[in-house]
Amino acid sequence: MSEFPLLEHINDADDLRLLTPDQLAPLADELRAFLIQSVGQTGGHLASGLGTVELTIALHYVFNTPHDRLVWDVGHQSYPHKILTGRRERMDTLRQQGGIAGFPKRDESPYDTFGVGHSSTSISAALGMALAARQTDEEREVVAVIGDGAMTAGMAFEALNHAGSLDANLLVVLNDNDMSISANVGGLSNYLARILSGKLYLTAREGSKKVLSTIPSMWELARRAEEHMKGMVIPGTLFEELGFNYIGPIDGHDLDTLIKTLGNLKSLKGPQFLHVVTKKGKGFAPAEKNPCAFHGVGSYDPDTGEPLSRPAGGGPTYTQVFSDWICDMADADPRLIGITPAMREGSGLVRFSAEYADRYQDVGIAEQHAVTLAAGMACEGLKPVVAIYSTFLQRAYDQLIHDVAMQNLPILFAIDRAGLVGADGPTHAGNLDLSFLRCVPNMLVMAPADEAECRRMLSTGFRHDGPAAVRYPRGFGPGTFPSQDLDTLPIGQAERRREGTGVAILAFGSMVSPAEQAGQESGATVVNMRFIKPLDETLILQLAKTHDAFVTVEENVIAGGAGSAVSECLAAHGINLPMVHLGLPNRFVEHGDHRQLLSACGLDAAGIRHAVESLLAGDGCQAPRNNIAS
Repeated sequence: MSEFPLLEHINDADDLRLLTPDQLAPLADELRAFLIQSVGQTGGHLASGLGTVELTIALHYVFNTPHDRLVWDVGHQSYPHKILTGRRERMDTLRQQGGIAGFPKRDESPYDTFGVGHSSTSISAALGMALAARQTDEEREVVAVIGDGAMTAGMAFEALNHAGSLDANLLVVLNDNDMSISANVGGLSNYLARILSGKLYLTAREGSKKVLSTIPSMWELARRAEEHMKGMVIPGTLFEELGFNYIGPIDGHDLDTLIKTLGNLKSLKGPQFLHVVTKKGKGFAPAEKNPCAFHGVGSYDPDTGEPLSRPAGGGPTYTQVFSDWICDMADADPRLIGITPAMREGSGLVRFSAEYADRYQDVGIAEQHAVTLAAGMACEGLKPVVAIYSTFLQRAYDQLIHDVAMQNLPILFAIDRAGLVGADGPTHAGNLDLSFLRCVPNMLVMAPADEAECRRMLSTGFRHDGPAAVRYPRGFGPGTFPSQDLDTLPIGQAERRREGTGVAILAFGSMVSPAEQAGQESGATVVNMRFIKPLDETLILQLAKTHDAFVTVEENVIAGGAGSAVSECLAAHGINLPMVHLGLPNRFVEHGDHRQLLSACGLDAAGIRHAVESLLAGDGCQAPRNNIAS
């Protein structure tokens, strides 16, 4: 007998809709068990998906997906959706090279109506789809599912504000897994949700409006009485004021209530808002106990939740280096303030938030606000450190330019997840930061070759009288243990790592280690450039006089990156030197093993050596594999 007798027959949402209502709860149990089992093998995002099992089933059961559009926010919670929409048998390839993505992806399935990875985009995208349906006279329902964390972003409220002023048919489902299921989320609240979303209530409500509108004073009294009554039992006044018909909160694990309420809302016109409360990690005790730890996981034992393998590395991760440094620097300088847009754990601020709580600001998923908040603090003499992922700094680019750099404010950006990030794929890969940072006036931009250098660069940027950025990769470095000192580096000064002849390899950040190996094997000079801005122009010009060619290497797109800066330097001095720029290609690199992806891009020791040997052999400036040559 099959372990999943119902689930194994669900190959798409049409199959799901063939089930009887009393089969849905057993299906939810199977789906949750399958999710725990499959993610235990591959790793991935777990707790969020466990909390949305019943909600996912109900949405696909009630709505005619994929004709009706279902838009997930961020996508961490979309694994149950993937399993129910034809990808169950491919879940063993999740986040692996050539396998299915860890987030909704339009070219993966027609059920993935909008590609995501960044937060708070669902309402805007869904509203766009709803307006498109109206424009083309297409009978279609559109649903956005957004989490309470994503609701901290201004973009979500911009979309709500716009949607509430329109008559587009849009349902926003708020998946609230932060609050516990409070007293009003029980039988009474579920009953009220059914009543308030039902036709009888809506008909009476609209009829009363017409009658009472002829008696203005009575209409105003009735309107206020209704708002007062709803306000006492429903925390939805804000959404009502924005123009939505608010329903909830309801228990997001009660399939019967979910299906009946969604069915009622499906028949209503205009903007609707459903508030459901779920438990993150539901059904898996380790994840329920510690949902944060099980937000994103490696492979684990499905019975115990214990990890099956420990990450290898000779020293601390770069994130841990930052975590230790910011606490040490905070102890040394009372002006230091730590700021993060909802990435305390990922950015290494857990210890800092506990030890320096009065100097810690988590602003929620509000990157723009985080940067301008830092600017305001810097104007008043404080020294803010903004801890942020490379790919999320993109969302605050205007603020970086206009509010920080233009005013030359002393703010340090500690930029984690620079370069490729492996299994999380292109939505989380920091491939562009060197290009978009180095073109900004007043910016100091650094990339460490190892963990010890990372600590020194953080101190350098913090003590710099202007905006500074230190960008470092996810995970471990070469294993160079940092000291406990808060020493700085001479700004704009590179480091010769190996003396050679013929070709000079100018390596930036994470590429220094493979460049050293390639230089050892090919006899080339190797330089740890350290600074992208300002470049060590003096050393570059010296090397140009004593070498026949340059190879630049960076874990960033070639277009406009660090290698481009070297070319610009030589061109400015009228020097024409054969050169190969190695870096990431001008396309979005898909998910997969980090080392394999770097190798495919020619950014391992073998790829760098190939470029050097091609130059020495006189084969010209042809970059290896799929890279773009200068």
